[in-house]
Amino acid sequence: MRLRRRQFLRLVAGAAALSAGARLARAQAYPWRPVRWIVGFAPGGGNDIVARLMAQWLSERSGQQFFIENRPGAGTNIATEAVVNAPPDGYTLHLASLANATNAAMFGNLSFDFSRDIVPVAGIMRTANILAVNPSVPANTVAEFIAYAKANPGKVNMASAGTGSGGHLAGELLKLLTGIIDTA
Repeated sequence: MRLRRRQFLRLVAGAAALSAGARLARAQAYPWRPVRWIVGFAPGGGNDIVARLMAQWLSERSGQQFFIENRPGAGTNIATEAVVNAPPDGYTLHLASLANATNAAMFGNLSFDFSRDIVPVAGIMRTANILAVNPSVPANTVAEFIAYAKANPGKVNMASAGTGSGGHLAGELLKLLTGIIDTA
């Protein structure tokens, strides 16, 4: 196909105008106003500290304030519901945790569906579970502890942050996999 000179010049002028217009119609930079980050745990705990450190880092780099709002309770469901009901504009964030993954199975009357109503943005931390015993317990290895717990039913207690927390589920999994019986 052969273009005449005028057709060619019109095409070139049109392409130049489009590229100039595209630069002028840029989206606003994010964030252009403060960002609320809702944390479903009390102030001072591990999740809160991570959120505050990340908020400070994001504030310094973006030039906008990222502020933490703690809404503890109901296994993080209070915080999650606040985020689900916030305007979907990217200015209300949620610090999700293992609790959010287990709550659907533990609470039958949630007003939200976590996997449908919340969209993941970034993974910012990993946590590890450890097994720790009082020095008075005659066990120096996991195998020794399991043997002690089996030999002493009802004498071993477990502490966790609460029902459905990572520590609680890890302890229940340990009992299930090892045959340690809970008599309490």
